[in-house]
Amino acid sequence: MSRADALSVSRTSTLSAAQAHAAAPLFAALGDETRLKLVLRLAARGPESIAQLSATSTVSRQAITKHLEILARAGYVRGYRRGREHVWRLQPKRVAIARGYLDQISRQWDDALGRLTQFVEG
Repeated sequence: MSRADALSVSRTSTLSAAQAHAAAPLFAALGDETRLKLVLRLAARGPESIAQLSATSTVSRQAITKHLEILARAGYVRGYRRGREHVWRLQPKRVAIARGYLDQISRQWDDALGRLTQFVEG
């Protein structure tokens, strides 16, 4: 699935097999509490170095680095060098894609509840 296709998540009544295949790595990357906390922190505070991210964490710097690499493979974060530091920033477009999938699933759920209501009341 192309990036343009992923950005314009279809408004069909069901998530297609291709969409589910494209969405799975996005949600798998967020399926870990530490990774989810990293995404939330970067969303709230903006770019931070590994030293900053690990300063208040009970997780080691090495573990945080591994979690950030998983998030980077899923496209949620991007790392870059700033002097001697490795800084990580959130990629908002990727978060928007994940939100699009959640919105589509929500519409599907609303449609199903509407059909159930019509069936029960009809």
